[in-house]
Amino acid sequence: MRASLARSARGTVRGYSRHRAGVVGLAILLLCAALALGAPLLIAARDLSAVHAPGPPRRPPSGHFPLGTDAYGRSMVAVTIWGARISLLVGLLATAMSVGIGSVTGLVAGHFRGWVSTLLMRITDYLLVIPDLVLMIVIADVWGASLFHVIIVIGILEWTSTARIIRAQVMSLKERVYVKRAQAIGSGHARIITRHILPQVGPLLMANTVLTIAIAIYLETALAFLGLEDPTVTTWGTILEHAFERTAISSGAWWAIVPDGFVIAIVIVGCFLLGQAIEDALNPRLKAAHLSVRRWRIRPLAGRGPGVHP
Repeated sequence: MRASLARSARGTVRGYSRHRAGVVGLAILLLCAALALGAPLLIAARDLSAVHAPGPPRRPPSGHFPLGTDAYGRSMVAVTIWGARISLLVGLLATAMSVGIGSVTGLVAGHFRGWVSTLLMRITDYLLVIPDLVLMIVIADVWGASLFHVIIVIGILEWTSTARIIRAQVMSLKERVYVKRAQAIGSGHARIITRHILPQVGPLLMANTVLTIAIAIYLETALAFLGLEDPTVTTWGTILEHAFERTAISSGAWWAIVPDGFVIAIVIVGCFLLGQAIEDALNPRLKAAHLSVRRWRIRPLAGRGPGVHP
């Protein structure tokens, strides 16, 4: 069994390594994670101080400040790297909560029928049709500006899409022959879900988790930009908020906005590339010739070679 798992892991790694876009996405996210973890070693405390900032306010990019300074005189390189720590942490924690709620709801609603599935899906549909950002603004404003509140709000409102995706996959898997056989020999619900259904939805769940991280980072940035996050915490969203409040756009200080916005965009793109590559590498159905557009080709008629013409 260990040899089989080892071969499967090697095959997955080889399949992923052939996905160039996935490798690029993984490299982007690893670089951002490394910079975020190493921020205390790379950035001095004075670089983030609004009182004893090392440079003049809104200084254009130069040799000493490659990306310029903000309205407080802080290096944009320093605040962008330091903001990655909180933004990525919020994305991971909110995603863990969202995917946990969504996966459990989808598994239960897809496996069990009757009033349980109906009740869970009606709750999911109700939350799904409400504009997420508008509801998040209302809840965050009622609860107050706090980083913890932002994580909770994103986590409890972004699980609906995961629940519907997992439920659809579970309902399809329940009709497979091996699941029917497991039910016929008396396997319980817990064993069927853990041994036969969950391993099959694993690749889809992993890909959806990476994509949810991108959505969570985007929503955190939007809520922070609207002033619904702790203003004393440096995140990618609060950097944009401070630049907007200090009229960086009207004064022509583009360097106070562009680096932070570019980093947010490149991280979201990296998450999408990584999620697509994970699904391609772990889902064997996408490698079948009759299911893959990339392997489709016109075959010659039976009894006729490529050089035979009517």
